[in-house]
Amino acid sequence: MTLDAGIGALSAVALRDALRAGEVSAREAAEHFLGRIEAENGRLGAFLTVTAERAHDDAAAADELHARLARSGRLAELPPLHGMPTAFKDLTDVAGVPTTHGSAALDARPAPGDAPIVALLRQAGVVGMGKTQVPEFGLTAYSENRIGPPSRNPHGLALSSGGSSGGSAAAVAAGLVPFAPGSDGGGSVRIPAAACGIVGLKAGRGLIPEGQSAGEPGSLQLVVAGPLAGSAEDAALLLDALVPRIAHSDHGHRGRHAGGYLDAVVREPRRLRVAVSLASPWDARYRIEPEPEALEALRRGAEALASAGHLVVEADLRFDNRYPDAFTAAWTAGVGTARIRPEREPLLTPLTRAFRRRAQQRSRAKLEESLAFLRQFERDMVAQLSDWDLLLSPALAQTPRPVGWFTGGPEWHATVDDDYGRQCEFAPWSSWVNVCGLPAVAATTHWTDAGLPMGVQAVGHPGSEALLLQVARILHVPRPPAR
Repeated sequence: MTLDAGIGALSAVALRDALRAGEVSAREAAEHFLGRIEAENGRLGAFLTVTAERAHDDAAAADELHARLARSGRLAELPPLHGMPTAFKDLTDVAGVPTTHGSAALDARPAPGDAPIVALLRQAGVVGMGKTQVPEFGLTAYSENRIGPPSRNPHGLALSSGGSSGGSAAAVAAGLVPFAPGSDGGGSVRIPAAACGIVGLKAGRGLIPEGQSAGEPGSLQLVVAGPLAGSAEDAALLLDALVPRIAHSDHGHRGRHAGGYLDAVVREPRRLRVAVSLASPWDARYRIEPEPEALEALRRGAEALASAGHLVVEADLRFDNRYPDAFTAAWTAGVGTARIRPEREPLLTPLTRAFRRRAQQRSRAKLEESLAFLRQFERDMVAQLSDWDLLLSPALAQTPRPVGWFTGGPEWHATVDDDYGRQCEFAPWSSWVNVCGLPAVAATTHWTDAGLPMGVQAVGHPGSEALLLQVARILHVPRPPAR
């Protein structure tokens, strides 16, 4: 039985149900999404590598498993994401597929094995469609590099889809895959989710078994994984597969819970104390001036939570002025130790090359000083947030930026520091959450007159992923139908 004409209209949860029931075969689902990729990726640049042959093989194997279990009346034994198409960003190893890290300076050889998150999702039954576009080494808030076309925003092809999970977010928003895992070291799930009008959850530190990025200082662990999806329910479905056998509750603290995140997300959260703030740790360094559309998104988010019965109050957060230098030192440390042959260094983008040189010139003592500051920063911020259940801020300070905007344009040429400064002004509220290891979710609360998404970021306490998804379900406004 085929529902191909309607597969694209199904949510991830509905597609999961149709696959398990045999109403849609894994091959039909794979063919539908591969067809979408073939038709749209030339415009979007979401995928760097499409693994169509492997997808067909994996889908055929999934259908064989379904048939075998159906004959013996054991369909309950199907893996939780049986036959579900997805994609992996090209910072993540998929066995037998080259990992480019978005860099022309690397020899992109087939990966010898799957990264932990890939192995976990394969075990859960997903069918990989390929590898998605990323910035070089995941360093920037836009997914543009020297090895492929830039990842563009489905809501405006002249605009960026954000970064570093920009290709994955664009693929989800454009219906090229129903959902996708991302990774987030300074906003890399939340920024593209906000830019593309979908839900993006950054899990708390240590929840998902996806190790830190290569060369990242081990004592900090900025990088964590999280789902990108069209709704809070679809994000919860993917998170359930990413966090197997982890007990949690929908009260914002770890504990026993009979179901998973998908069971929890449909429940109403308890009455919450929500702090609202525009303060960011970059305020003392750059001109952080939220656009009216960002302020409107925050207003609508706060209003939605207040209307749902939650206490919403403006809060005065304090950030130490030493944060920008300390975070930048930690953020760029990994690229300084990346294995790049000297003769290939000129192939690096200007920003990567400059950050690499600065990281190599920075003494170990100076880096340790920055890391010690950031550990104290974490303790201070957690203490400031202790009186609140959630902190609400805009997800982005500006509407999605044009492709090429961060690196310059016809009228001017941006320096590396101009580029970095523009990124910090674009997304000033995301990186500190990684330093503190806290979970956070981005959800769309406002669509501009030009049809662009703007949203909010909600930050919770450790173990509050289920609560954040419940909140995202209240907040998220899908793209309105075309008039």
